[in-house]
Amino acid sequence: MTVLDAEQLETLRIFAEDPNLTHTAQRRHLSQPAVHLQLARLAESVGSALYRRVGRRLVLTEVGEALARHAVDVRTREAEVLGRLAGEEQSSPAVLAAGEGALLYLVGPALSAFAHEGGRVLVRTRDREGTIAALKSGEAHLGVTTLDADVPRLVDVPLVTAVPVLAMPRTHRLARRRVLRLADLEGERLVVPPRGRPLREAIAGALSGAGVRWQVAVEATGWAPILHFVSLGLGVAVVNGCCALPKGVIGRPIEGLPRARYRIVWADGLAHAGAVRLRALLRARSPISR
Repeated sequence: MTVLDAEQLETLRIFAEDPNLTHTAQRRHLSQPAVHLQLARLAESVGSALYRRVGRRLVLTEVGEALARHAVDVRTREAEVLGRLAGEEQSSPAVLAAGEGALLYLVGPALSAFAHEGGRVLVRTRDREGTIAALKSGEAHLGVTTLDADVPRLVDVPLVTAVPVLAMPRTHRLARRRVLRLADLEGERLVVPPRGRPLREAIAGALSGAGVRWQVAVEATGWAPILHFVSLGLGVAVVNGCCALPKGVIGRPIEGLPRARYRIVWADGLAHAGAVRLRALLRARSPISR
């Protein structure tokens, strides 16, 4: 029977959080060749590659993801045993990965209810790609993110479908409209995420396709900063309808842009009791559409 080396598993656990040999070596206080050797020996033990190169990135294989989740479980159980020996009865926290918008506007009621029940949660702020990676590696038990397609080896259920709205000062020329079209944004100055971000690309593509000319007023990352700049009168912004708008800012639905479909996501076989309970609360305390 193959016995997995604890040090090699711990190296894989760290590597799975950020698949970079140099960064892993720094965190493990080892040389890069030593890290590479540990991962190679672990791969030999299980008879399968743990990661592969995709372009310039290193990506875990399915076996690597499964072993990384096992490594997280080993670390968690070890911490629980040591805690009990020290007289601590608390179990390990449920780990939730989600974007800033989901954390600010969607999951609050469930987290509050979970805390009132005595649950413990560790929140990791991650974008969509980071959330999926955290779930596959075992770094997180649950994720809340937008998904347009199934992800292999992950399970997901609907949380909220948010309509896109144009956030603007109450005095803006479009504030009297009940529903807006893309053509209404002709000549507008928009507060948008930086180039390459999914929302920026969706907005730019839709406006270009509609022949609408627009300008960048401010580039900002995150709903809160974007809405702050709107409240200052620097421009208007397309945001998800689930966002809480600051004082003096109103939102109007805008047609021609895709809805944001937020999902609760987890790796198949979720067994952490706290995470299972938090998942139930997320489903029970969030509307299906907004």
